[in-house]
Amino acid sequence: MALRGVIQMYRAVPMMKHVLSVVILMGCIFIVYKVESAVTLERKILPIEYSTKWMIVTLCLIVMIKLPFYMVNFLGVVFLNNFEKRPKLRHSLLECPFLCFRVVTRGLYPDLVQKNVQLNLQTCKNLGLKNFVIQVVSDTPIHLSTDENSKELVVPENYTTKNGTLFKARALHYALEPEIDILKPGDWIVHLDEETLLTEDSLIGVINFAVSKTYSFGQGIITYNNGEIVNWITTLADSIRVGMDYGCIRLCMKVFHKPLFFFKGSFIVADAEAEKSVSYDHGPEASIAEDCFFACVAYSQGFSFGFVEGTMLEQSTFTIHDLVQQRRRWMHGILLTALSNKIPVRNNLGPIVISLSSCLLPLSLLLSLLMLVSLQPLPPFLKVSSSFIWGTYIFMAIFGTLKTFDVHQHGFIKCILLVSATVVCCFLPNVIEYWNSVVIFWQPKLTTSHFQFHIVKKENVLKISPKID
Repeated sequence: MALRGVIQMYRAVPMMKHVLSVVILMGCIFIVYKVESAVTLERKILPIEYSTKWMIVTLCLIVMIKLPFYMVNFLGVVFLNNFEKRPKLRHSLLECPFLCFRVVTRGLYPDLVQKNVQLNLQTCKNLGLKNFVIQVVSDTPIHLSTDENSKELVVPENYTTKNGTLFKARALHYALEPEIDILKPGDWIVHLDEETLLTEDSLIGVINFAVSKTYSFGQGIITYNNGEIVNWITTLADSIRVGMDYGCIRLCMKVFHKPLFFFKGSFIVADAEAEKSVSYDHGPEASIAEDCFFACVAYSQGFSFGFVEGTMLEQSTFTIHDLVQQRRRWMHGILLTALSNKIPVRNNLGPIVISLSSCLLPLSLLLSLLMLVSLQPLPPFLKVSSSFIWGTYIFMAIFGTLKTFDVHQHGFIKCILLVSATVVCCFLPNVIEYWNSVVIFWQPKLTTSHFQFHIVKKENVLKISPKID
């Protein structure tokens, strides 16, 4: 009975939930520290003596490169309420400017696009939104059932941009061409992927953001529980992305109002005139991670960023192969952004830090293994910093799972099992990152002239419930 009372109190008080999440974060860091200390004490099992001062210095430098990113995530979780109340409309729908929900697709999965357009249309109409359109920009015709609120725009095969932009960025820029553009000053664009589903909360967040006109660009949180789970391993591995949305994205958008480290290509809310000013036509090197490149260019031009309330729904990749290819594209695109001379260094520090950290991953792994058999004691800074990074990482994955799979909906026992599985699955992105680091950073041809945009397979998409909470 006492435990039930505590659970009921926890459900009723958002601040109590937030405090508990911070306590769990501290606990994860402490547990990792104790585990690392225990491993350090057992190193005398393999007494190999050789000079390790250079290894310690190198490891300290590698850890210092990673620290800023994890510090931002840590501060975001600690100082921003993780359990805010559901957003409410702060303005009349009559005040809402024209919204263009823009979906860019290759046209490979027309049934998926058709289904999601209809679901998103229903969400907008259920809220009472009238001044909007869902525009599908496709490389090939998908024969969308169009009306006044849904339009299809096909990118001509022979279309080329001034700077030779490729892939999704090419299609995004085509929609901004003066003779094609359907938007006028004061209108707003909401960027969605072809599998993205709006929720009522995210739609309210978009409307509040657009009506306020405080910031030119905004970003919100995405969870990966859109419909039936196809692959539990990749879904739980993606929990780290949800956690970093709550940590890094929220702090960068809410407090700094700058895209300091990364920017996602979906759930972007953009002032149409500001987007046209920045444009997506920045050349082939801006076409792999067009979202990150676009954000850095907008940041360098002085545009401000804000956080959009609510949560949108997507699905994780269906196979580990697709997960590897997806992460490889991101790593390659962020590297090209970091190397670009089109963005001032001061506005490009995040991608530079992430790329440098990714480049050093194989060396970091090798030195860590060597230190396990070394008799040289680890300096306190290295041990504490490493525990902080890994503890924060594990917590972000656990927190992402709990945000994706709500306890009220899935039950306490199932969520405990999912959290336990997440502790294992969350290391899969790390393994993938180590492998991709070798592929990306030790093959110069790939980083300088070879441009690939892997399309995630979606032909096995299962039923998506039309009910969107």
